[in-house]
Amino acid sequence: MPLFDPAWAGRNYRIQTAANVVSGLGNAAAPIATSFAVLQLNPAWGATEIGWVTAARMAPLVVLLLIGGALADRLPRHLVMVGANLFNAGSQAVLAALVLAGHPSLWALMLLSAAGGAGQAFYAPAAEGVILQAVPAQHAAKAFSVFKMALNGAQIGGAALGGALTAVVGPGWVLAGDAACFAVAALLRTGLEDVSGRVAAGPGLVRELVVGWREFRSRQWLWAVVLQFGVLNACVLAVEAVYGPKAAEERMGGAGAWGLAMAALSVGMVSSGLLMARWQPRRVLLVGNGGVFLFGLPALALALHLPLAAVAAAMFLAGVGTSVFVVNWMVTLQQEIPEELLSRVSAYDSLGSFALLPAGTALAGPVAGALGLTGALWACALLCLALAAAALLVPDIRRLERRPAPAADGAREPEPVTSG
Repeated sequence: MPLFDPAWAGRNYRIQTAANVVSGLGNAAAPIATSFAVLQLNPAWGATEIGWVTAARMAPLVVLLLIGGALADRLPRHLVMVGANLFNAGSQAVLAALVLAGHPSLWALMLLSAAGGAGQAFYAPAAEGVILQAVPAQHAAKAFSVFKMALNGAQIGGAALGGALTAVVGPGWVLAGDAACFAVAALLRTGLEDVSGRVAAGPGLVRELVVGWREFRSRQWLWAVVLQFGVLNACVLAVEAVYGPKAAEERMGGAGAWGLAMAALSVGMVSSGLLMARWQPRRVLLVGNGGVFLFGLPALALALHLPLAAVAAAMFLAGVGTSVFVVNWMVTLQQEIPEELLSRVSAYDSLGSFALLPAGTALAGPVAGALGLTGALWACALLCLALAAAALLVPDIRRLERRPAPAADGAREPEPVTSG
């Protein structure tokens, strides 16, 4: 059976994948451009200011995710995504203009970064609901792997090109390109077939959030992994958005070098995506958590002051681990969560996973000031390893199994697998 089979790659799947590739190009380049814009616009700015700008993006993302998830289960999901993409296009265009004009204030950078996070809060739950709903369960592993490979392929080019262009033409033009990518993605998503949530109008937003919370907390494997990633993501983002660019600026050659390292991360995701498209492990969460053990390797390589080639290799392996986790996680969500609750549960998933990002990135600079850049990197590496090991203490993560594929009509099993 070919890897990209039209029998399971329907219209919504194709459009959503194509739109994610376009926006992925800009999204991979934008964080590199933003970090180096902060470093270049004011000689007095450093890791602390990068952390503040990154935290400003994360704060509204965390605060608004639940509302975004509830709306995505009530409204046509494709319209929610189009609106969010257009909002992000506008905010990134204004940010690009300020950077190109030169010497914007730190508060202006933080405000526009926050606007980008707000748009993402409404986009993300709707997007996950669309892709999970568009894929037949019997082809889930293959479809999710191809989807992630397409996105990660775009991120390879986006990170490498973004780093190179930031070094050659400056970060402002890279941010302008990100705005254009959001606009094109919005245009593509207008072609999606209507994908509306299945919640009838009437119960109210608060009631719907309560239902989503009950679904979320009733599954030990779900909230345990989300707690794990709440801390893990803060460490990973601190390395990728704050410590890595600072280390690259000091000893690896600047934006171009860090762009290559970030591209290696996506190469790892694509490479392992080919494996995940065919491999269907029985214990999905146990295998997925195995990939998490690789997440701390980039911090370890940077802490050891290894050369760029070794840092890129560590990023590659972290990308492999990311793909192994994400595909198995998406398979588990589709198998275990009722379709009409996917966006709300995804919102709680994202909320918990992102909750510490604002604090983590805001504190990244002060932590580096207290421990030194090398000490902060060691702390991130060891914490990532400890979190991967701690997840194995949860019985459901060790035992939850993939169920046999449903009949061709796509009927879902009525009851979730338990750890018995």
